[in-house]
Amino acid sequence: MMTDTPTNLRRAGAELTITSFLVLFQELALIRWLSGEVRVLAYFPNIVLISAFLGLGIGSMRAGKRSLLWLWPVALGAIVIATLVMRNIAFTNESPTEHLWLLYFDIPHALVIKDVRPPIIIAFLLSAVSFIPLGQIVGERLRDFTRSQATLWGYVADLLGSLVGVIAFAVASFFGTFPAIWFAVFLLAGAWLFARRGTRWLALYAVAAIAMVFAIARGERSDYYSPYYALRAITSKSSSGVAILANGSLHQYAAPLGRRDLVRTRFDRLVRAGYPIPYRVAPVKPKHVLILGAGSGNDVITALDQGVESIDAVEIDPVILKIGRRMHPDHPYSSERVHVINTDARAYLRNTTKRYDLIVFGTLDSMTRLSALSNVRLDNFVYTVDCMQAARARLAPGGGLALYFMVGNQNIHNKLVAMLTQTFGQPPVVKHEFHQLFNEIFLAGPLWEPLRPAGERALYPAAIEQSKMFDVPSDDWPYLYLDRRAPSEFYLSMIAIFLLLSAAMMRIAAPEMFAGGMRAFDAEMFLFGAAFLLLETKLVTQMTLVWGTTWVTSAVVFASILLTILLVTVAMQLRPLPYPVAAVGLALSLVATWAIPVDWLLLDNMAVRLLVSILFAGTPIAFSSILFAIRFRTREESNLAFGWNLAGAVCGGLLEFLSMATGIRAMTLIALIAYLIAFLIVHRARTAAYA
Repeated sequence: MMTDTPTNLRRAGAELTITSFLVLFQELALIRWLSGEVRVLAYFPNIVLISAFLGLGIGSMRAGKRSLLWLWPVALGAIVIATLVMRNIAFTNESPTEHLWLLYFDIPHALVIKDVRPPIIIAFLLSAVSFIPLGQIVGERLRDFTRSQATLWGYVADLLGSLVGVIAFAVASFFGTFPAIWFAVFLLAGAWLFARRGTRWLALYAVAAIAMVFAIARGERSDYYSPYYALRAITSKSSSGVAILANGSLHQYAAPLGRRDLVRTRFDRLVRAGYPIPYRVAPVKPKHVLILGAGSGNDVITALDQGVESIDAVEIDPVILKIGRRMHPDHPYSSERVHVINTDARAYLRNTTKRYDLIVFGTLDSMTRLSALSNVRLDNFVYTVDCMQAARARLAPGGGLALYFMVGNQNIHNKLVAMLTQTFGQPPVVKHEFHQLFNEIFLAGPLWEPLRPAGERALYPAAIEQSKMFDVPSDDWPYLYLDRRAPSEFYLSMIAIFLLLSAAMMRIAAPEMFAGGMRAFDAEMFLFGAAFLLLETKLVTQMTLVWGTTWVTSAVVFASILLTILLVTVAMQLRPLPYPVAAVGLALSLVATWAIPVDWLLLDNMAVRLLVSILFAGTPIAFSSILFAIRFRTREESNLAFGWNLAGAVCGGLLEFLSMATGIRAMTLIALIAYLIAFLIVHRARTAAYA
């Protein structure tokens, strides 16, 4: 047993910090790499997050038992092998809304499996197993601090490592590094854990680590890694266009639109005929145009060819912009009439004061990212009525909006029509023509009024009433591809599978979690974990809506949350706050964040907006962290408490899917209910102690 000397605690703190760094860096690396290699997993990045919580929780429960450190490189190796195998298999879904065959156009002779569940389940299991050894180390070091009556300082070391992991991966994303570098970073850091166990262990680990990095580097198929995608640009001998693959799927096509002599295929002819339609039918030629989702430049070159005087082109991905500048056959971004803005559409609409004759919504991610398979952590709020209202506010008098889309079924068509009808008070003009990259163009706003048949204005009230029959996507419910306000059968089946797998893994790997029956169940820590994850998800979503959904914003928000928890935990170690005060503060702050609309945070003054955002998101995070610190320090077995807390986070991650029925805002109320039950447990325990 470790003695409670400062030297031993420093050593334990160093190992805990390094291990927590490994956890966060590995988690982020797996999310990015798996999404880029196995197409279906790009829609489920939270699978790695949930499985990491599961593995860490199980590992923490195993503190003091036979070391499973050897399992870490073995599990990682299995993930690498399985991923390199699965990336050549076409996992499809028998649904007309998914366009999943488009995901595999570059591997047409792949083995076909008509079910998307196998890769999700395999990734979940292997990822969870890879985190168990790291969780065991975290649990053991937390227990060392508890034995020295310094539990919270151990938690501080854990948070510090997590914060460094987030920052380090953000830096790696900024410089566009490749997965082989990511794996090399955390595998090199992990060598410290094996070095303490002898030369033979370190040598075996080094061989395994080098083999993994080599396999990942050798199997690399992408040309670039942006902060959002693994990207590849493919040119064809028969066409002058450039296909841009994101995470292996066809994401964009830089088509020859400006010069007729470059159009050599029927595909290019159809594309070229479709893009100019809004300009050709417009009664008044627009002079100032905003393009949202400018991508590689198709909409930009179209506007240039139609004589537009000035173009503001907004694109969130800096690497796609670079590909457009270098490789688009028409070089649209070389024109002095084009002003490029590298940010997301919502952030630009919110911050600009300009007005435009025409606002173009490019195809954006209408077939790649936003799908019925998209996970709850949706990072694109473009196809919502709130976004359309923001766009309408930026139209000049008599201006209009044009939205290009590849519509997969009637339900999506109806939702888009209803969304634009509610925004503009009249149904859009819809052009139905197949042009390879889109099959419908929705024209909304006063610019298109002359295109309507005489007498149609009398039908507007009926169209508005009819639009209310559909579940129109909003910032609170941004699920364009869901048929109704409820998790689909697919999601319900996946939730059931994850729960069964989680219970089975905990039963096998950490039987002590169930050995004492309900007495072994730390309900309070479990509820804290579930509630905090729901709260974090909701607040992160709202902050990205306020400040933009760019990767920089996300990294800053997550780092800020970790920093807040870290500072609060240190403060609680130095000057504790009474439990009742923190409980009341948390309950009131949760009610406030639920009741206050996000729109109230959209202040013009950046400094005031920042201050209000810090108060809005930071207050409930601070109070929840205080409560966790107060109760965590009382646990005699901190590793078991930490394990149950992470098990609760797994449950919270699955409860996120309820937002498909309730909306994202309601996650606050579910979190509040969980916290109130935890408060009741504490109250009853204290009452029983005084009885």
